[in-house]
Amino acid sequence: MDIRILAPTGALGAGFDTAALDRGVAAGPHVIACDAGSTDSGPAALGSGTPKLSAQAVTRDLRLLLKARDTLQVPLIIGSCGTSGRDDGVDWVAGLARTVAAENNLHFKLGLIFSDQPAERLQHLYDEGRIRPLANAPVIERKLFERSHTVAMMGVEPIQELLRDGYDVILAGRASDTALFAALPHLNGADPGLTWHMAKTIECGAACAIPPDANGLLVTLRDDHFDVTTLADGSRLTPRSVAAHTLYENADPFHIAEPSGTLDTTHATYEAVDERTVRVRGSRYIEADGYTNKLEGAELVGYQTVIVGGVRDKVVIERLPELLPMAKKYFAAKILDVFDGRVDPDTIDINYRLYGTGTVLAGTEPTPLQPQELGVLITVTAPDQSTAHAISTFVAHASSHLPIPEYDGLVSTLAYPYSPPEMDRGPLYRFTLNHVATGVTPTELFRTTTEEV
Repeated sequence: MDIRILAPTGALGAGFDTAALDRGVAAGPHVIACDAGSTDSGPAALGSGTPKLSAQAVTRDLRLLLKARDTLQVPLIIGSCGTSGRDDGVDWVAGLARTVAAENNLHFKLGLIFSDQPAERLQHLYDEGRIRPLANAPVIERKLFERSHTVAMMGVEPIQELLRDGYDVILAGRASDTALFAALPHLNGADPGLTWHMAKTIECGAACAIPPDANGLLVTLRDDHFDVTTLADGSRLTPRSVAAHTLYENADPFHIAEPSGTLDTTHATYEAVDERTVRVRGSRYIEADGYTNKLEGAELVGYQTVIVGGVRDKVVIERLPELLPMAKKYFAAKILDVFDGRVDPDTIDINYRLYGTGTVLAGTEPTPLQPQELGVLITVTAPDQSTAHAISTFVAHASSHLPIPEYDGLVSTLAYPYSPPEMDRGPLYRFTLNHVATGVTPTELFRTTTEEV
């Protein structure tokens, strides 16, 4: 067995070097696969339906990949379209693909897989006790599904149905990144352990290369091993860099869960073939007792205005931790006064993040920091944008003149780099689900449409 899989980039729209793509195409891959989304960037794409990357960037990559597919006459698989994998994300990428095809005289059979989950279906699963929380999942209740936009994460099976029917271009909703690369090898009877490990290795393109970048990798999958090769000039792979990628987005690098089971890399070995190629052996796949699909949801929680400031005064820096709680109490009274009781202060969140004193570690910095300068990010979140903006104006004003006991008279406590300092950020979303649907068949949560382009 000798199956070649081309992963041209880590994310559709992230860009890649055309010379690297040409090298991959010259190797004669049997399939081109590419991820287009993730939850890495937070809940906004899922909640709003707005892709992270621009139409111009996605179209550029898509044009090159569709042309490469046409040259090779092999399947092109793209998953998690539109960043979140929402139905409108699939429709968006499909629209771009149709435009590219028309402009470049390309013809292909197109299959679309949709992963949005209707509230009624989720409530039915919930009532039957078939929605199970993953680690650190939020507590949910039945009504959540009515206000949360939810997608299910597919495995290889919906993609394989279209591959069996000879579809040339497959645009999928939310999908396990690895499923995109594992689907075709599974159909051809490849070893499941090697297949899933190969897929995990190349899911982010050349992220496991040195230096990591947005370019591509080529895998050659054989009966007892796979070879992974970097395609870009000036890049290389080492056993350590390839092995390290099993840590990416995983708490356990040796046991990586998929809808149908778990990849076990405990006994995997990594061997340098040359400076650009690493050979991997020994992975295995443990089938699960039951099939599950992960559920991801996001909901609107308010509207936000942000203020960015900075301070270099040592006395102000030392005083801020005790002054800010006092300021918040003042703002609560101010809200009641300004809005004549029409706005409840409890519906407003005013948050200060002090960059330079352990904000990223959220108060768990192992050793106290003594910054010379402090960056201050103020966020005001309210039920609507106009209220958030109105409140932010007096928050910004008061925050720039906090009372410092060591100084007499009026003091400027924060410096703002922008005028006006208040910047409306728009809708704010939060993740609502980190759960799996149980007792499902591999394809029942997804629907497929097809067309000739």
